[in-house]
Amino acid sequence: MLRYDEARQIVITQAGSRPRSVVASKLSVGEALGYVLAEEIRTDREYPPFDRSTRDGFAVRASEAAAGARLRCAGEIKAGDSVTFPLAAGSCVQIMTGAAVPPGADAVVMIEFTSRDGDAVTFQRETLRGQNVVPRGSEAHAGAVALHPGLRLGFAELAIAAQVGAAQLLCARKPRVAILSTGDEVVPLGETPGPFHIRNSNSISLAAQVRLAGGEPVLLGNAMDRSDDLGAKIEQGLRADVLVLSGGVSMGKYDLVESVLQAMGAEFFFDAVAIRPGKPTVFARCRDAFVFGLPGNPVSTMVTFLLFVVPVLDLLSGAPARPLPLLEATLAEPMKEKPGLTHFLPARVEWRGESAEVRPLRWQGSGDIAALSRANCFLVVPADRQDIAAGERVSVLPRSDVL
Repeated sequence: MLRYDEARQIVITQAGSRPRSVVASKLSVGEALGYVLAEEIRTDREYPPFDRSTRDGFAVRASEAAAGARLRCAGEIKAGDSVTFPLAAGSCVQIMTGAAVPPGADAVVMIEFTSRDGDAVTFQRETLRGQNVVPRGSEAHAGAVALHPGLRLGFAELAIAAQVGAAQLLCARKPRVAILSTGDEVVPLGETPGPFHIRNSNSISLAAQVRLAGGEPVLLGNAMDRSDDLGAKIEQGLRADVLVLSGGVSMGKYDLVESVLQAMGAEFFFDAVAIRPGKPTVFARCRDAFVFGLPGNPVSTMVTFLLFVVPVLDLLSGAPARPLPLLEATLAEPMKEKPGLTHFLPARVEWRGESAEVRPLRWQGSGDIAALSRANCFLVVPADRQDIAAGERVSVLPRSDVL
């Protein structure tokens, strides 16, 4: 049986090896959060466009502002002021953070290290040339590449785009992800469930995970445990870039996903992974769509989506697959798990100053959504570990929506 990292690499290899032309359209910079950039963005001028002060203080010639020196304050420059006249010898000028340093000045002395009596300013420390000044063009030269294609646009990237005047950005279309739950026991969210039914929460959580991962969810509802109904709904799902099914992938009599996909000509890459929860996970390609059959228990569905579906959405967006964001933390209490499978357990990580401490939560198995709602991460227990003592360093996989 495949380890989870082996299965994840198969997913990345298959998704990355299929040529796909990225369909793109222009979006305003204010609407492009989370999209993948499909063009090169270059700077329209040097940045900063002038020598910029990083502190409130006095612009000086460093050679004239030694400890104990007194200089005449010749004026004031605030951010946005036009600066055309050079700094006269034997003088300084009061300057604000973000303002342009005048020609002739080569340092800014913080106001905290000066004293002032009228127009006379006394300097209390040695001044070094270049201190508290960002030189013109030191952040970026005119015409330099500011943003590369394939970059996922976060708040910093959007700020750069706005800074260089890129009001419209060519962005890749988000992959369309069809979501289909399965099972006679599942009823739509708006219906009152019978005593032995459950509401379709998987479609809601999967749609949220798709949006967080940069995809566009397409909800197909639920398929009954019949080959004809399941096959008809899978046909609809294959029109999307990715089809994600929840349930119907175990070994039971009514677990029909694999047999229906096989009859439709699917190519299977794996149908089990050595993890808990999430062991009976299916990854296939059918026609032009990638297909994931995820276990139906909600925690299993959420874990396997993070492990295997997210990198496909990255690659189909024209971006590289993001690495799995594993963090290290100190285990707060001893624990014991069965060896042989890698465990992803609901847990909560907290910070004590700069140190992260993680504590596994009590849960009733992979159907326990309530436990996961209290968790902000999954504690990762390696397959070859059985006993882990309190105080040991362990890996955690953050819940990307809350941590």
